[in-house]
Amino acid sequence: MPDAPWRVGQQVCVEVPASSANLGPGFDSVGIALDIRDRCTVTITDAPGVEVVVAGEGADGVPLDESHLVVRSMLRAWDLLDVAPPVGMRVECRNAVPHGRGLGSSATAIVTGIGAANALWRLAISGSADIEPHFVNDLAAQLEGHPDNSSASVWGGATLSWLDDRSDPNEEVSLPHTTTLALSPHPDIRPLVFLPQVQLSTATARSVLPAYVRLGDAAANSARVGVLVHALTRDPSYLRAGTRDYLHQEPRRPSYAASMALVDALRGAGIAATISGAGPSVLALAVGEQGERAAADAPAGWQVLDPGFAQTGIRLVD
Repeated sequence: MPDAPWRVGQQVCVEVPASSANLGPGFDSVGIALDIRDRCTVTITDAPGVEVVVAGEGADGVPLDESHLVVRSMLRAWDLLDVAPPVGMRVECRNAVPHGRGLGSSATAIVTGIGAANALWRLAISGSADIEPHFVNDLAAQLEGHPDNSSASVWGGATLSWLDDRSDPNEEVSLPHTTTLALSPHPDIRPLVFLPQVQLSTATARSVLPAYVRLGDAAANSARVGVLVHALTRDPSYLRAGTRDYLHQEPRRPSYAASMALVDALRGAGIAATISGAGPSVLALAVGEQGERAAADAPAGWQVLDPGFAQTGIRLVD
């Protein structure tokens, strides 16, 4: 593994938006970027090892060494690029994305690490920092295990993503390619997030999902994904129909009963509402005066976020 021309003082700063995934039927494939951004500054130092400093969301609950998810993602990116990491670096994270609430905090950290590693490497070899989004998208989907959250954080707006099929299941591929269609959300749609005080890990939420689904449910879900994309980009009047899920929300209901009760109440009022990612937050895609009505339905103790769509994904900042 060759050494990169690292120099003490080289620095990049990246911002990455939160995401909400699935949007009902788009399980592991559809996501939207929300304008809540984590910021991370990485500096090459002459002190051996990695110094991690975290402020904001999750500051008291994340590791401050090489096991930090941002750092692990950076090291994986450099390994894939066949580049030896720098001897020392300082990683400063300022987190705004809530942890364990279904807003893609893990994907945000992964995209942050890969993007920072990519930008630092380009800075080292060319003198100009830059991020290659396709590289970030592919590796982030691999590390996350599914591309919905990570692709939204890479590209911004709304995304529809899938991992390309392999012609030979025994073929070894170092980095499976992720295809992402970047979608432009309709300007009349206002995403609102209902944030409970409790957390729920993605692993726990996925552990209760059934191994098999009924053919009829799979067919119905396929139709609703098509409606979802149409409603999200062209005709928001179909949003409630397009956010009907047949695969994952009902099996998870006992894991976030209060969240599903809110989803039921909002949908009963005619507002498109789903579980955000793995939960327990609830996403409402409001149109017009629905925004005020949806916010008024927030249960006691829940916080309502009105972030808007993040029109851009990962970006370098000064």
